[in-house]
Parts: sequence; C-alpha cells; structure tokens
Amino acid sequence: QVQLTESGGGLVQAGGSLRLSCVVSGRTFSSLRMAWFRQAPGKEREFVASSRSTGGSVAYSESVKGRFTISRDSAKNTVYLRMDNLKPEDTAVYFCAADPSIWGTKYTYWGQGTQVTVSS
Repeated sequence: QVQLTESGGGLVQAGGSLRLSCVVSGRTFSSLRMAWFRQAPGKEREFVASSRSTGGSVAYSESVKGRFTISRDSAKNTVYLRMDNLKPEDTAVYFCAADPSIWGTKYTYWGQGTQVTVSS
C-alpha cells in the first residue's frame, strides 16, 4: 500500500516562497509517476505539476510555469514543490499524487493535502 504524506504548507505573503514535501512509502519511489494538484475553495481540483519518474520529464500548468519547480530526491523517497513569487490565487489545498504507470493522467494514490494561504 502506497502512502503519501505532505508537509510544508502555511501562510505566506504575496511574492513569498514555500516548499512543499511529500514523503512516499510502500513502493519503489523511482518508478512512480508523481504529481502535485491543488483545490481552491469552491473550485475543482486542478493539475499543478508532474514528474514522470526520477530523472524523467516534468510538466507544469500554465498558471505556475516559471514560478513553481517540482523535484525528487530518491534517497529520501520525497517529491518537492518549490513555489516562488506566490500570488493570492495560489491559495488552495495542495495534494501529492502518485501512480505506478509510466504514462497517463490518472493517479491512484493521494495524500491528505496541505493548506497554502497567500495573503495580499
């Protein structure tokens, strides 16, 4: 059973930075396709960033491209989301997701989420 545990959320002023972490247990980390999603109040969950595998390709939504960076540390079984130049519209619950398949947009495993609040 794969477990994902996020941390690193909090309250930050606009223009500030945060780094989210997601620790993975229960499966070989390097083979997992990983992603970050977010859900703002009253809105649907949306894709933020993905990493196909350790050393593989990454992708970002247009709204965060150039400000957010997804990275992985295989030694720590952890995926990170570095968020710079945060905006109030980035306020949301951020979720870590994982899937064992190499390709696709579906994710089988999800974390519990961590709240990010950006004040103006």
